[in-house]
Amino acid sequence: METASFLNDSGIALTEANRPYEAIPLFRKALIMEPENPLLWLNLGIAQQRTGEYEEAINSFQRAVCIENSLAEAWVSLGLIYYELEQFELAEECYHSALMQDENAPKTWNNLGVLYFVEGSFEEARHCFEEAVSLSPLYYEALFNLRDTCRELEDYRAAAEFERILSGLPERRSPVNRTGPVE
Repeated sequence: METASFLNDSGIALTEANRPYEAIPLFRKALIMEPENPLLWLNLGIAQQRTGEYEEAINSFQRAVCIENSLAEAWVSLGLIYYELEQFELAEECYHSALMQDENAPKTWNNLGVLYFVEGSFEEARHCFEEAVSLSPLYYEALFNLRDTCRELEDYRAAAEFERILSGLPERRSPVNRTGPVE
C-alpha cells in the first residue's frame, strides 16, 4: 500500500534525478492523504520550480509556510523564485524570514548577499558573505562572492586574502556568485 511517506520519498528521488515532471503527480497524490503536511508542499514546490511552473511553486511554498511558518527551507525556496523573477524586494523579505527561523544557515546568508550584490549594496553584501563564511569557513561560493565584493569595495588586501583561501580549495561546484543564489 502506498503511503504519503513512500510517495514523498519516491518524488524526492525523481526530482533529484532531474525528473520533476514525474515527481509532481506523486507529491499531489501524497497531499490527498496528508493535505496539511508542509514538507509535501515544499517538495511539490521544488519540483514545480524545476519545471518552470513558478506560480504553482510559489503557491506550494506559501502553503508550506502557512502550515508551518518556521520551515526555513520553504522561505529560502520562495526567495529563490522571487530572485529568479527579479522581484528582489520579495526575495529579500523571504530570505529575512528564513534567517528568522534559522540564522545559522550559510546558504541563506550567501543568497541574501548575492541579492544585495546585484542591487549594488556592496557593504550589505559583504556583511552577508562574511556571515556565511563565519558559519562555514570553507564555503566556496561565499568565499568567491566575498572576494568579488571586496574588489567592488576596493578592499584589495581582503580580496587577495580570499583569493589565497580559494586557491587552496577544490572547487566543489561552479561558483554561483552574481548570476544567482544557491539552491
